[in-house]
Amino acid sequence: MSHSSKKNNPLTRTCAKPTELCNEVEGGRKKNSLTKNAANCVGLIDGERRDFDQQLERDHVHQTLLREALLGVEDVGVGKVISVDKLRAKYGGR
Repeated sequence: MSHSSKKNNPLTRTCAKPTELCNEVEGGRKKNSLTKNAANCVGLIDGERRDFDQQLERDHVHQTLLREALLGVEDVGVGKVISVDKLRAKYGGR
């Protein structure tokens, strides 16, 4: 899902017409940045877009964890392991 445009809106306009701004971002086609003293302070995106982005982030975390687990299994397979005593001596611990 891509964004076709991005608008900057002063906070005073935002307070006056919030429904209009919500309608502009509905469907994920646009996003708005709300500004205060000409500096971005808040971004406004469609709720479905937010959910989609959060799911992408969760998927990325899961893929990263699986990749690291596979690397660990490969390390064990080729004998790249150390004893618990050596691990504690190297990193400290109980």
